[in-house]
Amino acid sequence: MLRSKRLEVVLTLEERKEQEALERMGEARTRVEGHREQVANLERYQQEYRDQIRASQQGVVPVARLQAWQAFIAQLDQVIGQQQNLLQKAEQLYEARRLEWQQAWERRRGMEKYIESCRDQEQRERDSREQKLADEAASRAFARRNR
Repeated sequence: MLRSKRLEVVLTLEERKEQEALERMGEARTRVEGHREQVANLERYQQEYRDQIRASQQGVVPVARLQAWQAFIAQLDQVIGQQQNLLQKAEQLYEARRLEWQQAWERRRGMEKYIESCRDQEQRERDSREQKLADEAASRAFARRNR
């Protein structure tokens, strides 16, 4: 069996690894997008809440209500900070998964190039054998004519 044919099994494995890495990268990207959306929603909600507070402060507002609003905004700040931390970790995981996929892609691509070079070498060897057989046949024919 030709070397290039035997190596196709390895190529199939590399393709599978690349596909799995691509899927993991896609899942990580989805998590990043989810966390980004969550942070944006929380920040939007917090801004809307602050706008409502400002609008309602046109009159006299009891101190207890102001303190409750401030406490709630502080809680939102804390939740937003936690979500931003989760987003940052998700982005780091995505970057790691992207690098894993890139390495798998490079390994697969390298295997494809190696198989192609093996095929080229095998073709050159076949051409050389055919040329040698043709030369030998021509030499025998020449020798028969010149007897």
